[in-house]
Amino acid sequence: MGIWFNAALAVFAGTGSFLFGYDSGVMTDVIQSPNFLGFFRTEANEPIVGAIVAVFSGGAVFGALMGGETMDRIGRKMTVQMGAIICLVGAILQAAATSLGMMLVGRVLAGWAVGLMSMSVPVYQSECAHPDTRGMIVGITQQMIGVGFIVSTWIGYGSSKDTKTSFAWRFPLAFQTLPCVIIVVALLFFPESPRYLVELGKEDEALRVLHKLHYNGSNEDWIEQEFTEIKMTIEAEKQVVAPGWSPMFIVPQWRMRLVHATLVQVFTQMTGINVINTYQPVMYKNLGITGDRNLLVTGIYNCVGPLTNLVFILFLVDKVGRIKPLLFGTIGITVALICEAGIGSQIKEGKQQTGLQIGGVFFLFLVSVIFSLSFGPVSWIYASEILPTQIRGKGSAFATGIGNWLLSTFWAQVSPIHLAPKQYTFYFIFVAWNLVVTLPTIFFMFKETKQKSLEEIDLFFGERPDRQYPIGVVNPDSPQLEKDRESRK
Repeated sequence: MGIWFNAALAVFAGTGSFLFGYDSGVMTDVIQSPNFLGFFRTEANEPIVGAIVAVFSGGAVFGALMGGETMDRIGRKMTVQMGAIICLVGAILQAAATSLGMMLVGRVLAGWAVGLMSMSVPVYQSECAHPDTRGMIVGITQQMIGVGFIVSTWIGYGSSKDTKTSFAWRFPLAFQTLPCVIIVVALLFFPESPRYLVELGKEDEALRVLHKLHYNGSNEDWIEQEFTEIKMTIEAEKQVVAPGWSPMFIVPQWRMRLVHATLVQVFTQMTGINVINTYQPVMYKNLGITGDRNLLVTGIYNCVGPLTNLVFILFLVDKVGRIKPLLFGTIGITVALICEAGIGSQIKEGKQQTGLQIGGVFFLFLVSVIFSLSFGPVSWIYASEILPTQIRGKGSAFATGIGNWLLSTFWAQVSPIHLAPKQYTFYFIFVAWNLVVTLPTIFFMFKETKQKSLEEIDLFFGERPDRQYPIGVVNPDSPQLEKDRESRK
C-alpha cells in the first residue's frame, strides 16, 4: 500500500491534532459572544474568561505527561483513541454547560485529551513514516492543527449570526464530538506502530506493518534492513537499560536529546504564535478593527497559516531539513514582531488610521506565514524524531507537557492583562527571547536529522545502545550484564 496508506494513517491520526487546533481556536469566538457573556454574567476582559482559556492548557499539561505511561503500556494508536474518548466527554459537558463550573470541567477534560493526543500523534506518525517522507508525514500534525483553527473560526463566525440564543456558542462547542468519533472508529482500521510492536515482541506483525507502510513494489531488501535495524536497536536498549522515567534524565546522551525535544517546544511557544492565535480579536480591536470585520479578519488569518504549511510539508521540509527553517523562523518572526510593535505605538484610540490598521494586520499575518514555514511543522517533526525508541513515549510526554503546554498555560493566563491598547511593548518579550536564547541555541546546538532513520539519528549523539550507562539505569536482569560479570572474573 505504501505512501498512500501511510499518508491516510497520518491524516486520521492527525484528526487528534485537528482537535488541538479546534479546541484551542473555538474559544476565540465563543468568549466574544454576547449571549455567552450574558449567560455566564461576565465580561470579555474578566479573569474568569482567561481562566476558561487557561484551564484547557492546564489540563493538557497533565494529559501530555500521562501520555508517557499510556503510550508505553497500551500503545501509540490506543493512546490517541483514549484521548478522543476523553475529549468526547469534555465536549458534551461544554456544549451542555449550565454553569461556569461545568464549562471549566469540560475545558479541563478537553485539554487533558488534547494533551494526550498532542504528544502521541506525532510519535505514532514518526514511527510509521519512511525516513525520506517523515517530514511530510509528521508535518500533517501542524496541518491538521491549522485546519482545526480554520473550521473553528468559520463555524464560530457563522454561529455568531444568531445573536438571540445560545446556539451561537453551544453549537461550536458541540461540533467537537464529530472528530472524536471519527478518530475512535477510523483508527480501528490502521495498525499499531511497528516499533512498538517490536517492543512487545510481535516481530512478525511488525514486519507485516512495515511492508504495508513502505513497500513500493521493489524495496523488499530495504524493508528487511529497516526491520533488522529496528529490532537490533530495541533489543539492545531493552537488555541494557531498566524501564522508567529516570534513564532519560541520567544517561547523558539521552538527557541531551530530551533537552533538544523540550527546547524546540519552548522556542515554539516563545515565538508568541499562540498568544496571537488565541487573542487576535483583542489585537485587531487595539488596531481599531471591531464587529463583524474583526471576526472576518480572524477567519482569514486562520486560513493563511495552514495553506502555507501545506505547501511547506509537501514540497520543502524533506529537502531543506529542520535547522534552516528554524533559523529562518526565528529571525523572520522577530522582525515581524518589531514592526508590529512599531505600528502599535502609533495607533491613536478612537481615530481612523486605515494605513496603520492594514500594516498591523499584515505583520500579524506575516508571523503566521513565517511560523508555518518553520516552527509550526518542524517543532513536531524534530521533537518526535530526536528521541530514541526506549524513551520516546516518556520523553515526548515531558517535552510536550512541560515545553509546550505548561508555557502555553502561562501565556494564556497572563496575555489578556498585557494586551491592552498602548501596551505594544509586550511583543518585545518574545523579540528578546528569540535573539538572546532561541537563535544561538538552534545555531550552535541543534542537529540536522532530515532523511535519516530514527535509528541512524542515534549516531549524531555518538551513541548506539552499549554498556556505558551509569548505575541506577542498568537493567539488573540483562543478559548483557551477566556476560560482563563473567568477562571480569
